[in-house]
Amino acid sequence: MAKFMDLLIDSNRTLSLQSAFTGKFMPLNSFIGKDKIPANLITAHYYLRFGLINKEVLDKTYSLYPGTLVDKMTLYYSNDGGKNFSSYAAGDHSSGFLDFTVTASQKTVYVLQCSFFKNRSNSINPSLIEIQHLESFKNELYRTQNNRRTVGLVFSGMLFMMLLITLLNFIITRKIEFLYSTMYSLCMSLVIFFTAFLFRNPSWFKGFYVSYLDFMFMMAGMFFYLSFTRKFLDAAIHFPSLNKFLKYLSVFVLSIMVAYSTIHFGFDAFQYEIYFLNTVKILLLAAGIVFIVMSFFVKNQLMNYLSFGAAVQILFSVTSLFMGINGHKVSSVFNSPIFYYELGVMSSIVFFLLGLFYKNKIELISKMKEQEALRLEGEKQYFENQLAIYKAQQEERNRISADMHDDLGAGMTSIRLYSELAKAKATDAPFPELEKISSLSDELINKMNAIIWSMSSENDSLGNMVAYIRSYTIEYLEGTGIKPIIRLPEKFPAMAVNGTIRRNIFLLMKEALQNIVKHAEATEVVISMNKEPLGFSLTIHDNGKGIDLNNIRQFSNGLKNMRKRMEDLGIDFSIENKNGTLIRLYKQTR
Repeated sequence: MAKFMDLLIDSNRTLSLQSAFTGKFMPLNSFIGKDKIPANLITAHYYLRFGLINKEVLDKTYSLYPGTLVDKMTLYYSNDGGKNFSSYAAGDHSSGFLDFTVTASQKTVYVLQCSFFKNRSNSINPSLIEIQHLESFKNELYRTQNNRRTVGLVFSGMLFMMLLITLLNFIITRKIEFLYSTMYSLCMSLVIFFTAFLFRNPSWFKGFYVSYLDFMFMMAGMFFYLSFTRKFLDAAIHFPSLNKFLKYLSVFVLSIMVAYSTIHFGFDAFQYEIYFLNTVKILLLAAGIVFIVMSFFVKNQLMNYLSFGAAVQILFSVTSLFMGINGHKVSSVFNSPIFYYELGVMSSIVFFLLGLFYKNKIELISKMKEQEALRLEGEKQYFENQLAIYKAQQEERNRISADMHDDLGAGMTSIRLYSELAKAKATDAPFPELEKISSLSDELINKMNAIIWSMSSENDSLGNMVAYIRSYTIEYLEGTGIKPIIRLPEKFPAMAVNGTIRRNIFLLMKEALQNIVKHAEATEVVISMNKEPLGFSLTIHDNGKGIDLNNIRQFSNGLKNMRKRMEDLGIDFSIENKNGTLIRLYKQTR
């Protein structure tokens, strides 16, 4: 058991080991800063002297826990009452514990030389633990405020999930702002994770983390956050003043990291480091307020998300700072300064994710509009091309029909006139060939007129087609003894009918009239056009003997041609014997 515990402080770190061993120690309990080492003594060398007596016959192993956040420690021992000391060959002390063995039946004086990390939470609370009780001591040490660790680990897990979201966005979009956001989330998740995981842990890494790494992680996270904000808002294009401010602030943050590293590792005066950190916090707080004010005047939805997040983070950070300055006793998660800092970080990232979803929605809508505009432009170009082709075809049709009318029509008319003149002069001996020439001339002129009519774009209407068929029917049946009856609707719809449809329907009508005159033995034929619910129908009904559907050999080619013409045009064709022959055409228009 320990007989005494004394303390010697080498504030200037100038004492030699021998001077320290023989120096003036004071009882540890008389040092008022043992629970919280003053800032001006953080970098001092400390010597703890204590004596142990092992009255047992076997060696006994202890573990020495000097206090929180010890940077370096070396144990010396003396078996001659403190006159001569030797260095103890101890094992690794990075866990914050130093194991050593006391020889059986031996009284030994020990001196522990140690130094602490630069942190305001250091304390000198040495404990000697028998090695068999070490795990119980550690469990009790780590168990204190265990719910704070749990909350911190939950927060770090949530941050890691958010990190994966932004990383996935970067992989998909390859936008650098999402990589910046991923790095920010990584830095913040490491801060929260290590703060929670290392809570009440006396290890060397815990001391290095709380004295240096956590601040560097926070500054690196701020740098990435500023870089993300500039890219996310396209500040260089849309907000030049804000972009310049954030750019200078990013340079300032990098300068802080360099300056802090220099002060931390290059100077021993810890109080100056505290002044530096407090100044930095005030300046960054002011910069955050400036950012919020600037975003308030910009009136941009994306910036509002980021500024709201920054405002909430500043509010919780200030709350955490004041709670830490007051030094109140932490009894639960909800009065812990760390909890409110972590809550602020989480809130800022939540607002960022809301901004991310909003921006993705806006970009998706914009992309859909662009695609729709491209599609409409493509369709417009296609229709314009088709219209140009159609116009060119129409112009060519009109040109050909005009040429046929002017050249071929005039020629055929001349042939007919000359044949008639020849017939008139040959009254004594008429030539049948002249009669044939005259007849063929009439037939060719009629056919040519039909072709010209079908080719001219001026005739591309339903009303024109019906008028032409009506005129042709009356003229064709004149003198045949067959009475034509034409039944038409009172008003024709303004519906375009191209030349192909008009010509094929006319040819079908012509074929049908020829069959009626030659084979039907009819006295009248009724041609009707009716408006149907979904389109129009055209019927040709004679009162003759009717077609024999079981014996249509003599009409087979004609009927096949009729059916084929209509099928090619998408027109329903039917023929039946119904008190004469009934031919029906039906075209659906909607």
